Amino acid sequence: MRLWGMQDSLTQISPPRLVIFDCDGTLVDSQHHIVGAMHAAFGAHGLALPAAEAVRRTVGLPLAAAIQHLLPPDALLAPVLDAYRTAAISQRQDPDHHEPLYPDLLETLDVLEAAGCLLGIATGKARRGLDFTLAAHGLTGRFVTLQTADSVPAGKPAPDMVLQAMAEAGAAVPSTIMVGDTTYDMEMARHAGVAAIGVTWGYHEERMLREAGASRIISGFRELPEVVAELIGGTECVR
Repeated sequence: MRLWGMQDSLTQISPPRLVIFDCDGTLVDSQHHIVGAMHAAFGAHGLALPAAEAVRRTVGLPLAAAIQHLLPPDALLAPVLDAYRTAAISQRQDPDHHEPLYPDLLETLDVLEAAGCLLGIATGKARRGLDFTLAAHGLTGRFVTLQTADSVPAGKPAPDMVLQAMAEAGAAVPSTIMVGDTTYDMEMARHAGVAAIGVTWGYHEERMLREAGASRIISGFRELPEVVAELIGGTECVR
């Protein structure tokens, strides 16, 4: 099946190797879940609730680092961290819990896979949270490599998750792309030496993504296959 006229151009690549996606703010809109869990954690310890915008700015960092950014200087990290995890688990057990996929994601994954791309994820989520999200949307098994906060020594913006994803997928720097919505994704890609595509529907502004090193910016998933073809097409991607 031909989708959006991009499948033919992508198939001519020899072939594209690995497209790594961030999760929160890129694949799924989880901001209400994250902000709610953060507010529950801070409230449980009598701390002033951080502004929703401030919470969104930390999405993508390892959880401990995100909370540390939001805490007042004299507050203890460990109890708030534990409270966040408890709140997040409780939310996922709520039958009304919902983290919607962004539009056209599933069709885009189909196009990329049909063109020979391998798909991966690099996220600040813990593996348990990522597994829950993938299962909830029928995405379990779609990605050949899953890098999470508990799978590598250093989280974003360190390059570890991208490097580990490439190692697991057998990919190389010229044929790997990172897709994400935050500066942490762009910086992680830059540190790993791979191209980065920023998305405008997530939690950091387009200007910030460009300044952090985005190779391209897209405003919808329908644009992604063509941009992937532009960035990692050509004989230099033959392996």
